[in-house]
Amino acid sequence: MYRRCGFRYEKKLRALGIVRIAGIDEAGRGALAGPVVAAAVILPEKFRHRKLKDSKQLLPELRQEIYDELVARDDILWSIGVVDSIEIDQINILRATHKAMRFALDGLSGPPEHVLIDGLPVSPFPLPQTAMIAKVTRDRLMREFCARFPEYCFSQHKGYGTELHLIKLHEHGACPIHRRSFEPVAQPLLALELVMSNDNAAGSDRDVSNFSRSRLEIESLASSTASATLQPPLRSE
Repeated sequence: MYRRCGFRYEKKLRALGIVRIAGIDEAGRGALAGPVVAAAVILPEKFRHRKLKDSKQLLPELRQEIYDELVARDDILWSIGVVDSIEIDQINILRATHKAMRFALDGLSGPPEHVLIDGLPVSPFPLPQTAMIAKVTRDRLMREFCARFPEYCFSQHKGYGTELHLIKLHEHGACPIHRRSFEPVAQPLLALELVMSNDNAAGSDRDVSNFSRSRLEIESLASSTASATLQPPLRSE
């Protein structure tokens, strides 16, 4: 079951005379390494796409194909905001996510009349919706980081708290793009033991729900923050 691209919120706003509507989404909030990326997109009123659905349900190749198509269209306005790992440690991941969203909005050619966000309400962004450009951009950035730091295999896990990433983090320690205020980065062995204990409890047949729970537990460990040297945030596109 997946979500198709829906426009019920836009339709309600257009009925009120609001026509310039931006959707915002983020990628990388739950990762242990790399930047958090936000995308702001304004679609034309009659926009339709037969392949577009929730980006998490798309294969990377198809996601890239749709990305290339969308950003090349003159009738779609879009912008990207990026906040790097050092500033994430400085101001915490929630504030960094909101800052990336503001960067993305600022990059649009003219402010929208209303903003729809995929996620919890964030003042002044009151409503949810889905976009997909943020994930493609962040995946590209993580592949570039993989070339710089190949020992961490960033292209395989994109910086999220997978078993492979935690093993590499335990073996090599943190690299410059790791979020050092996140607990699994500070204590990768503890986080790895948490994943492995849940996997062992599932038996020889991997229990997907147990694995999902372990991922959620690791991401919950990433809520603490610590001070770090401030580095100017990255902006792209």
